[in-house]
Amino acid sequence: MAAECCLAPTRAAVAALMALLAACGAEPPVAIDGSSPEAFARSAAAARRQLPDADRILFDEALRTVGGRRHAARDVEALARLTFDGMTAEEIVADQRVRGRPMAHSPR
Repeated sequence: MAAECCLAPTRAAVAALMALLAACGAEPPVAIDGSSPEAFARSAAAARRQLPDADRILFDEALRTVGGRRHAARDVEALARLTFDGMTAEEIVADQRVRGRPMAHSPR
């Protein structure tokens, strides 16, 4: 019982810290759900909202240019669902940066 009395303030401090962190609004990153066209559209939109504006351009470009990754892809939307399933928006943007594809409107 004596140990329980000593732990009560610690438990209260941990609970207060967790409540403070939850109030900060740090939501976990949304993972793309490629299980269906509807789930993909819904999760991609939610993931996109978590990005800064500048990264949204790269995110959009990655989704649009996925067909170029496999020249024989007939169903580009299915390829996008397969390619990006389980990835976060930040991972998609990082992948697009590594690929080094210049954006259509960027200066050369």
